[in-house]
Amino acid sequence: MRINAFSDVSLRVLIVLAAAPAGAEVMTSTAISVQVGTPYHHVTKIIARLRELDLIDVTRGRAGGVRISPAGRRVTVGWVLRTLDTRTDVADCTTLHGDCPLLEGCRLRRALARAREAFFEELDDIVVASLAHRPRGGSTTQSLGLSIPVL
Repeated sequence: MRINAFSDVSLRVLIVLAAAPAGAEVMTSTAISVQVGTPYHHVTKIIARLRELDLIDVTRGRAGGVRISPAGRRVTVGWVLRTLDTRTDVADCTTLHGDCPLLEGCRLRRALARAREAFFEELDDIVVASLAHRPRGGSTTQSLGLSIPVL
């Protein structure tokens, strides 16, 4: 199973925000872009979507920025992936060049759908914020070699 790039970077954004040390919870979109290694333009689209889902809070203005919301601290990896990855099939059974001739009654397609759901179910027990735990002696961002500028 492969997740799409949008979902991947969205999870990274949530993890980085959850790992922010006390006093530095608010980050700029530019700082987030650097931390997750993704172009600013892509990160702003992700921030907009995560805000729509109430997983982050955004404050505009000079002292503004992005922080993880209480709902964002509780959300699971499975829920995020189900919500952001809107593809319904694992395999491309229908394409611009025509549908697969085996599409009707295909057992493989049903098996892949069950496998996809099992993949999500396995991730339903993992809270995104738990992936950003702070080990003793330092923050997750320090252990990952990241630096978060304090605003």
